[in-house]
Amino acid sequence: MSESIPDLSRCSTWIVTDGKAGDENQCLGLAEYLKLPYELRRIPRRPFNWTAPWGPLDPRDTPGRKGGTLAGPLPDIVIASGRRAVPYMRAIRKASGYRTFATFLKDPRVGHEAADFIWVPDFDDLRGPNVFTTLTAPHQVSRERLQAARAVPDPRLAALSWPRVAVLVGGNSRHLSYREADMKRLVKHLGTLADSGSSLMLTVSRRTPDALRAALETLVSEKGGFYWDGSGTNPYVAMLALADQVVVTSDSANMVGEAASTGVPLLLFDLPKTYIRHRRMFAGLAMAGALKTFVGRLEALQYAPIDATPDIANAMAKAFVEHRRRIASAGGSTRDRL
Repeated sequence: MSESIPDLSRCSTWIVTDGKAGDENQCLGLAEYLKLPYELRRIPRRPFNWTAPWGPLDPRDTPGRKGGTLAGPLPDIVIASGRRAVPYMRAIRKASGYRTFATFLKDPRVGHEAADFIWVPDFDDLRGPNVFTTLTAPHQVSRERLQAARAVPDPRLAALSWPRVAVLVGGNSRHLSYREADMKRLVKHLGTLADSGSSLMLTVSRRTPDALRAALETLVSEKGGFYWDGSGTNPYVAMLALADQVVVTSDSANMVGEAASTGVPLLLFDLPKTYIRHRRMFAGLAMAGALKTFVGRLEALQYAPIDATPDIANAMAKAFVEHRRRIASAGGSTRDRL
């Protein structure tokens, strides 16, 4: 850890989300970078939570209630993300007398005073004295993990010939759905890459349409390469570590941000109806020389690895130290807002 970042490794921490992978992975990346001893507190999906972020939390999860999501001594720090987490974070702050330091990742939708420290991507609209913004999100694909994966290459990938292309495929979301034409276009472009001598390393998500999943698996069986079928260790970081270029679908800003931490060319498979705010992030990466649209060929791009996690962690840790200092100087008063 950088010497400039305060040491929070003894601060008890709860990560509070509803279990959505994108939200939880961002929280984990931040906590892991700071070496925080954390507990995962996942919010049950109950009808009571439909009123989030404005309504109260489920009474069964009141802080300190035995068997509830927030049972046990309250932590020094809570890191939360997702609209369902907002009432839980609010309840933790109040129950602790506002001593628990609340960090929220992405816009809580109830204003910047909802937490002590808020991170949002540059393309989001929320701003305030406690709001920190960066181009990409925090994540778990750290420099140390990439280096470790390069030092001891995954044998399933190491034998593949150069150039090796990691292909990160997302899937349907509330913002967009893959059309048949999109799926055919992606498979066609990837086939062109394979025919030109590239080795494909493919991974799909739980959201990937079954038809596309089957087509990609067939492509690899016919053209060679690697397709992760869910068996064995997840090779996601290993694929990024060994990739000479990365193809990533535009439905996932998180995957694009993780890929940018490698420093290798990013080839964006652009989907119609891609979330407009994500397009702002992609434009920023393109301006940095990191990204071009994927049209079935490799691209010559050079840029330094882009990873905002250390900057976000540094800003959060310093805000925590200031939060504690103000509480101490106020004699432990029950309310200490930024």
